[in-house]
Amino acid sequence: MNETNPVYAAIDLGSNSFHMLLIRSVGGSVQTIGKIKRKVRLASGLDEDNNLSQEAMARGWDCLSLFAERLQDIPITQVRIVGTATLRLATNVTVFLEKAEKILGHKINIISGEDEARLIYIGVAHTSGSAKTKLVIDIGGASTELVVGQGFDPIVVNSLNIGCVTYLKRYFKNDVISNDNFSAAISHAKSLIAPLALSYLTHGWQACLGASGTPQAIQECLTAQGFSELITLEKMHMLMQQAIECSSIDNLTIAGLAEERRVVFVSGLAILIAIFESLKINYLVIAGGALREGLIYGMLPCQQNLNIRSRTADSFIQRYQLDSAHAHRVKDTALALFKQLKSAWNLNQHDAKAVLSLAAIVHEVGFAIDFKYANKHSAYILNNTAIPGFSLAQRKLLIALVGNCRADITPIEIQNQTMTSPLLAAQLTCILRLAVLLTMRRRDEALPKVTITALTEHDVQLQFEAHWLAEHPLMASEFEQEIQHLKIIDFNLTLTA
Repeated sequence: MNETNPVYAAIDLGSNSFHMLLIRSVGGSVQTIGKIKRKVRLASGLDEDNNLSQEAMARGWDCLSLFAERLQDIPITQVRIVGTATLRLATNVTVFLEKAEKILGHKINIISGEDEARLIYIGVAHTSGSAKTKLVIDIGGASTELVVGQGFDPIVVNSLNIGCVTYLKRYFKNDVISNDNFSAAISHAKSLIAPLALSYLTHGWQACLGASGTPQAIQECLTAQGFSELITLEKMHMLMQQAIECSSIDNLTIAGLAEERRVVFVSGLAILIAIFESLKINYLVIAGGALREGLIYGMLPCQQNLNIRSRTADSFIQRYQLDSAHAHRVKDTALALFKQLKSAWNLNQHDAKAVLSLAAIVHEVGFAIDFKYANKHSAYILNNTAIPGFSLAQRKLLIALVGNCRADITPIEIQNQTMTSPLLAAQLTCILRLAVLLTMRRRDEALPKVTITALTEHDVQLQFEAHWLAEHPLMASEFEQEIQHLKIIDFNLTLTA
């Protein structure tokens, strides 16, 4: 294997699915080069005495035979394999492990629920960014992890023996979906969460992130039905009623629900509703990673001390051979304008500063394709690239900013924001476009000294030094054109000296 860009593998033997993640370490960042997932539903093979059935073990061994093929060329020190809730519970786990380890040629580590929760949190912290206090929720097949932490440090950590596969067997027998079944599942989950609730509520959090298939499936249903990606209790109750109207799992046809999630959707939904009600959660967004990412980052040297968003920006600069000096010049100019406008325009919301910073740094990635329509090429690249440190809503805003950083503006891309207001998106677009124009000569000594003032939330005045515009006719012409471009989003730009 290439020692300059080593490959790492993480395998998660979950209660519902087995996952393998393959990454390459490139320029201090992580590049995913492979993902394999197979539905094994190991938890469904547990009997009342927690014996794992031969059929369930066979499904697991078959899956691991596929994984083993990809592990052959990776050094043993760069592979981590863990088993979670079902393998923790199985009384005959040694039977499964003996054959599984022969198939893989690697040791399998059965981790505790608390260790699983910590690794999930670390995976989320490394991929979802923000130094905010976070509540991370992961609903697995046989366990649910709840973690509150700050930065990379998990603080309140718990793993509960409730999962979407085990709850399916217990509360939705014979595939029946009813109000009574939902109520029983929610009540039992709340009874298990209740003794822990105070520790979470006392600590508090600023962001709630979901790191499993259940939140992802719920979000897909909501967006398919025209709602924002924010998961709320009200929206989940709506989906619960849609499920009840279907009456059975065989007939479960909710818009946006993927076939692979259909069987365990209602049980996972019941658990998440119970968590929301117990912890008084306002909303949840999808996290960028989970257990497998936690395993990966635990193997990578010195990653914990790097700022995730800085790492992401550096990765784009290296991968697309951006002009680093100019990228930071545009960023610094944009942030100088941002600072002057932030109070009048109320810009200190939704991590707008961080999104604007990255947009300024990466706005030229489209040059790797062609100069013509470069901003649209940039938006395409960002839309199809992992951006660690930013939520889905922040990615959406980032893509809109970069896609409209020069030339003609496409208003629908700015208006079509869900978590961020269209007004904020338009204001940030205005700031980025002005920063790109002001730095057009790509030299620090050529930067004009300007003052920017917000007259209203849609009107902005840019003041230059006396005679500067007259002495720079090309720049003056570009700014005159910009006045017309900004009118497309109902912004009025005034130039003064």
